[in-house]
Amino acid sequence: MTELSRRSFLKGAGATAGALAITSVVPFSAQAATPPGKAVLTAGRWGAILVEAKDGKIISSTNALPQTVPNSLQTTSADQVHTQARIKYPMVRKGYLANPLQPDGRRGNDEFVRVSWEEALKLVHEQHARIRKENGAESVFAGSYGWRSSGVLHKAQTLLQRYMSMAGGYSGHLGDYSTGAAQIIMPHVIGSIEVYEQQTTYPIIMEHSDVVVMWGINPLNTLKIAWSSTDGTGLEFFNQLKSSKKTIIAIDPMRSETIEFFGDQAQWIAPHPGTDVAMMLGIAHALVQTKKHDKAFIDKYTTGYDLFEQYLLGESDGVAKTPAWAEAICGVSAKQIELLAEIFSQHRTMLMAGWGIQRQQYGEQKHWMLVTLASMLGQIGLPGGGFGFSYHYSNGGNPTRDAGVLPAISADIAGASSAGNDWAVSGAINSFPVARIVEALENPGGKYQHNGHELTFPKVKMIWWAGGGNFTHHQDTNRLIKAWQKLDLVVISEPYWTAAAKHADIVLPITTSLERNDLTMTGDYSNQHLVPMKQVVPPQFEARNDFDVFADMAELLKAGGREVYTEGKNEMDWLASFYKEAQKLGRQNRISMPNFGAFWSKNQLIEMKANAKNAKYVRYAEFRADPAVNPLGTPSGKIEIYSRTIEGFKYADCPAHPTWLPPTEWVGVAKDGELQLMTSHAAHRLHSQLNYAKLREQYAVADREPIWINTEDAKANGIANGDLVRAYNARGQVLVGALVTDGIKQGSVCIHEGAWPDLDKKTGICKNGGANVLTADIPTSRLANGCAANSSLVKIEKYKGEVLPLTAFTPPLGA
Repeated sequence: MTELSRRSFLKGAGATAGALAITSVVPFSAQAATPPGKAVLTAGRWGAILVEAKDGKIISSTNALPQTVPNSLQTTSADQVHTQARIKYPMVRKGYLANPLQPDGRRGNDEFVRVSWEEALKLVHEQHARIRKENGAESVFAGSYGWRSSGVLHKAQTLLQRYMSMAGGYSGHLGDYSTGAAQIIMPHVIGSIEVYEQQTTYPIIMEHSDVVVMWGINPLNTLKIAWSSTDGTGLEFFNQLKSSKKTIIAIDPMRSETIEFFGDQAQWIAPHPGTDVAMMLGIAHALVQTKKHDKAFIDKYTTGYDLFEQYLLGESDGVAKTPAWAEAICGVSAKQIELLAEIFSQHRTMLMAGWGIQRQQYGEQKHWMLVTLASMLGQIGLPGGGFGFSYHYSNGGNPTRDAGVLPAISADIAGASSAGNDWAVSGAINSFPVARIVEALENPGGKYQHNGHELTFPKVKMIWWAGGGNFTHHQDTNRLIKAWQKLDLVVISEPYWTAAAKHADIVLPITTSLERNDLTMTGDYSNQHLVPMKQVVPPQFEARNDFDVFADMAELLKAGGREVYTEGKNEMDWLASFYKEAQKLGRQNRISMPNFGAFWSKNQLIEMKANAKNAKYVRYAEFRADPAVNPLGTPSGKIEIYSRTIEGFKYADCPAHPTWLPPTEWVGVAKDGELQLMTSHAAHRLHSQLNYAKLREQYAVADREPIWINTEDAKANGIANGDLVRAYNARGQVLVGALVTDGIKQGSVCIHEGAWPDLDKKTGICKNGGANVLTADIPTSRLANGCAANSSLVKIEKYKGEVLPLTAFTPPLGA
């Protein structure tokens, strides 16, 4: 890698952004969102969109808000509805239909039989009731997880749990795949979950930051989406940051789309994957050696630094974590590491870190060490300084608006325990970390450690999954398939023939958000707009929405169950009630909101009121101003660089202070021919969503998922750009298309996560390049039990076998 010069690093670092007014990144007005002609205004994870349809068929879709950075996902509405991958009718696996009491174990390798909705729901009800009666409520897993459709009513997982609560309870999940490690470690360190928190705002960054470090983030990809619906401001912010003259440093093993976007405006540094802690320790050591760490901040606002420094300097283990030591691990030169320490300490620096770095073995250490580094710089709580973990997610720097905020349907039922209602409503009776589901199936009733507690896995016999695709987001697909065979019943509610649906016993066809009515807010943090999600086309084939399906299931539980489940309200009744609650808040905030009927018929979104004070929000400013009056939520009230709580857990895989722990699989132990696998977020889909869409034509190589290979690694393996490649390890093998580039660290490859598994029955190879066929299903540690997908080694070779037809998006036999 080209050595960085001091000049290239410092260009623009001393320049102020004072000429940029605070309002420079306040989002564009939404007034331009008035739909032209007959376009219908709706929304998805990718924002407010305008959709045109003719004769019941979607023709096109585009953004409904002004933008300068295009969002490719907003063009996919037609593909979402009109795809060969749609589930058209209720279906039952042939072997299961023949004998539900003794499933033949051929899930994923059986044809399906079409049945009526009445038959399907009756079969689900009878077998669900039997399993529950024989094995108890814990045996039913309804911890369904995934990026279900945007909207406050048609929330598949919540609707499922609402029904399961009426049925007597269920087993659920803890945490998520995205931030499993960070969301457990951060409360110990800084007293907050942190990864889902409002950040120091974009305007403050633009005005006060001299240096912006993008550590393992790719916002040009990940800001295309939001958990509710993106407000679009993040992409605009990074577009303005590009021309701000600030020093931009991007630390990433790949030259991502974001780094390409910034071009010469960003300095790219590429460490080996998984070595971020070592690199940060090298920077920290350089700060101490040059006496540029902020002792006053450390003494006043942190606890346990002295014990950490003993480790840093090698006093406790005999190994000083010098820049030279770090270079040998991370592959970034000691000179560059020393220069980073100088730049960070001499300029107002914002460390923007991503989540991929903690989706690794010992992932807890990554964010803990980054907070420690920020503490040593002493800029936490200052305008434009410190750290942030959600600048790449849901526009975490967009200021919160004064808003009429929509409530959403709950798993709890109003009046469920009131006089005259004898329903026994129970929530989750047992829950386990979501990334440990295969371990739970393999070890029913087994004990395990989690965040200082000994817990017990439930004995799961039935799974109902709605609003997600676990066969794409879970690691070690072949291990998952094997564990999946142990279940008595698998029900999948889904619009598409995903791998999960193909491995189900009963499959229920569900509408897309474009075939029903709903409401949403844009901006998980900003609440910038309230958007009608209007039905664009009728439900396709026999698809139904989850709300109606579970209402029917509730009626099968007991006469009158539908009335209890729906609370006597239909789809539009619920939406009107949600809107009225938002309207009450809107009045309190002096926001003009018409009555629901007028709002719905007008077909326009409502933009909420900007708040000047919120635009100046600086995270941890109050704590910095007075830590005694505004303590953190940690035991000490301070930033805990050394945690006595974690020390007490005595976990070998999670020490009491940030520590470099070499992963089981990483470049440092790679045998000849082994490469580190990264599974980054893709540019043209949302995890596995839209893998079937026409956008696939923009990234597929040889009609397969691409694999990024460094030029030298490709040469060593006799692989040319565009070749079919077999990537493999002991867990499995995938067929991918070679994308040979100098834009990835030598010794590494990348296959984007989210490709639908498509296993060839004869060879076992995944024909669509599903990355999780190769990834290890291990916990980050026993503290958090998070997903560790980015800690895997693979080998690659030019594929010389038969060119296998892609069947990932083809319905199974009988469908």
